[in-house]
Amino acid sequence: MSSLPTQALVLRRLTQEELNAVCARHDRLWTSKPGGARAVLAWLDLSGLDLKGRNLCDADLTGALMRDCKMRGARLDHATLFGADLQNADLSEASLRRADLRGACMRNANLTGADLFEADLREGALATADRKYGFRRLEAGMTSKPGEVQGAILAGANLERSRLSGVMAVRADFTDAVLKDAKLIRANLKQASMKGANLSGADLSGADLAGADLQDAVLVGAKTLSWNVQNANMSGVLTDEPAGRPVEAMPYQQMIQDHARWCETDGAEGKPSVFDGADLRELESIRGFNLTALSAKGATLYGLDMEGVQLQGAQLEGADLRNCNLRRADLRGAKLKGAKLGGCDLRDAQMGPLLLGGDRVLPCDMTGASLKSADLSRADLRQALLAGADISRANFSGALLRQVNVTGAIRQGARGLDEII
Repeated sequence: MSSLPTQALVLRRLTQEELNAVCARHDRLWTSKPGGARAVLAWLDLSGLDLKGRNLCDADLTGALMRDCKMRGARLDHATLFGADLQNADLSEASLRRADLRGACMRNANLTGADLFEADLREGALATADRKYGFRRLEAGMTSKPGEVQGAILAGANLERSRLSGVMAVRADFTDAVLKDAKLIRANLKQASMKGANLSGADLSGADLAGADLQDAVLVGAKTLSWNVQNANMSGVLTDEPAGRPVEAMPYQQMIQDHARWCETDGAEGKPSVFDGADLRELESIRGFNLTALSAKGATLYGLDMEGVQLQGAQLEGADLRNCNLRRADLRGAKLKGAKLGGCDLRDAQMGPLLLGGDRVLPCDMTGASLKSADLSRADLRQALLAGADISRANFSGALLRQVNVTGAIRQGARGLDEII
């Protein structure tokens, strides 16, 4: 399509009042009230207008000029944004689940924390029938290439199972983004920041990541045939290769059972085990085990099913617990300094103090830990130490937070912390 002649379009400018009226009719349609109508904003100039928190699910925004639009928290699920110009738009915390963004230009757009589950961001171009040339490309004053994501901020965004094959995302920021099972075939990701990004199961075949920063990224199960990672920062990357002493090196399954037996019998049977620096991923599940006082410093437990596990007083400093299921786990008094807990399910977990007798208590110590996008709703965090921790985009809704220490913590986008000054 790139060789086709171009036809420039002059788009009609919409006022904020006109846009508000369109959104109001769209809302009426969604709430089954009379007078409703689907929002059709195709080929209109909306640049700079305010759409914060608006519901535009299923709206038609084909070819719309939306530069500098204020769209924080907007709902655009299933919306058609084919060929739209979203340069410099603020789409932070917006929902774009299964949205059609083919050929859309998102250069320097802010999509921090946005939900783009199964969104389509592949290449694309808009054309119309032409008697002389057969087809003619349509452009609405775009100063950048269609489908370009250069310089866009997608930090913490959910791009699970999204389609990004062939996307131009030079120097884009995918820090801590979820790209599980995403299609990134032949994507141009030169100098992109993908620090801490979850690329498990992603297809990066033929992708260009020259000079990209992949520090602490997850590439478990990723397809990397013919990719280019020349001069890329690969430090701390988690792959299918063992990240410590593998299961084959030591009888970890038996050791776990011995430790659990030791806990259950108050030391009469079994024996305590040490898992420092071990890669325990192949265990897959230690659900409901009693592992009180377990030592697993610097261990890799990524993605393990640990629901209901008892880890009172456990030593887990520097451990990789990202994406673990720790729902209803007992972590009272656990030492988690510098641990990686990003994406963890910690709902209803006990993370309060451990009573040692008399007036002595041992708080759950997460000093300097990373809990980015972790779900701690309804967890008991009384007296927990979160000083210097990164709790960006974490969910604390309904959690018990009495006397929790968040001094110096990074709290950007965290929810449920209103009662803590």
